[in-house]
Amino acid sequence: MPHHAARTSEPALAARWAGALLCLAVAVIHVIDQGGITTTRDPHYVGVAYHVLETAAVVAAVLLLIGLVRPGWLLAAAVALGPLLGYVLSRGPGLPGYSDDIGNWTEPLGLVSLAVEGALLLLSVPLFVRGGRPRTCRA
Repeated sequence: MPHHAARTSEPALAARWAGALLCLAVAVIHVIDQGGITTTRDPHYVGVAYHVLETAAVVAAVLLLIGLVRPGWLLAAAVALGPLLGYVLSRGPGLPGYSDDIGNWTEPLGLVSLAVEGALLLLSVPLFVRGGRPRTCRA
């Protein structure tokens, strides 16, 4: 492999690994928040949404690691955006049948989740738009 080809693929590989790890972090945070993999939060639709998110996060990580970058980055963006929206709605007006978190903006695990999801969104959207390749410096 020519030297310049290796140099351009290293940033892409690093970005894919970073995205995959951030996706897995989103899944872990939500498993912890719901009380385990086999637990389903109440109301039931919120619990199902947690399970869908966790599964989508793992699938996005796998897609990125096996090189299916376009669908991987698109799913990673959804994995980031979904819980960000859920956080705002659950802390703001509340969700149907779920008002426990209204006003609870500073919950520590929620803040960690926001940071991870924000980082994932900032990474995944530009890479999806550019077709999965981070920009490289031209020497």
